[in-house]
Amino acid sequence: MIATIGYFDGVHRGHRYLFEQLRQLGAARGLVPAIYTFREHPKEVLCGLCPPLLTTPDERFRLLENEGELHVLTFAEIRSLTAAEFMQRLHAEGVQSLLMGYDHHFGADRLTDFRDYARIGREKGIEVVPARELPEEIVGHVSSSAIRRALLAGEVESANRMLGYTYSIRGIVVRGNAIGRTIGFPTANIHYAAEKLLPPAGVYAGRCRVAEHDYPTLMNIGTNPTVGNRSTTVEGYLTGFEGDVYGQQLCFRLEHFVRGEQKFGSLDALREQIAKDLRAL
Repeated sequence: MIATIGYFDGVHRGHRYLFEQLRQLGAARGLVPAIYTFREHPKEVLCGLCPPLLTTPDERFRLLENEGELHVLTFAEIRSLTAAEFMQRLHAEGVQSLLMGYDHHFGADRLTDFRDYARIGREKGIEVVPARELPEEIVGHVSSSAIRRALLAGEVESANRMLGYTYSIRGIVVRGNAIGRTIGFPTANIHYAAEKLLPPAGVYAGRCRVAEHDYPTLMNIGTNPTVGNRSTTVEGYLTGFEGDVYGQQLCFRLEHFVRGEQKFGSLDALREQIAKDLRAL
């Protein structure tokens, strides 16, 4: 195997540039490309604090499976291993080459010089290969942290460019207060993962797929202050859809920000605003 290691939150354009190199090197060397990742975010283990995630573990694993043979590690079990001990483990599992990302480090001994990793690799029977630097159109701005900042600022289109795909929020449809149905805009309210990063409260335009059909969707993230909710909800009005989706898993794909959260004086005023918002789809 030829492997690379990382958490890869978001599996964004920078990550996929690394995986492309992994596959190319694997083909040249006759080795199976493999991706080693962690079930939990390293910061959750080291600091007790996990940043809001661009991809839940299940979402991340699904994306990574498309890029190479996936190996999922528990970070707590390997956090005390030195770089040499970890490479010894990799070698025992059949890793012959290791592709290191341009800013990646591992091991409890906190090595920072690539030459040290290369030397240890030779000692353990692993060829350590440095990844090519990111091309100009990616370098400097594409990172999981930059994408989080963009989403938290409501800059969905910028985040989507860095991801290379449309940011999504998925969950099982649960029953809400049914206010949308009473004003002619029935919404699907989803139970989303607590660790998932939500952009600021407001209305977003996007799409949602049901039974192999994509529906233009107006999504609302927030507390719905007009009807006095306190907890944050994620719900979407699927234009043109008729049917019952309770208990199904839906995936809302966010394309752009429409407006911030507002409190309206009446349900009639809310209905009028939603009609205007639909023009953004």
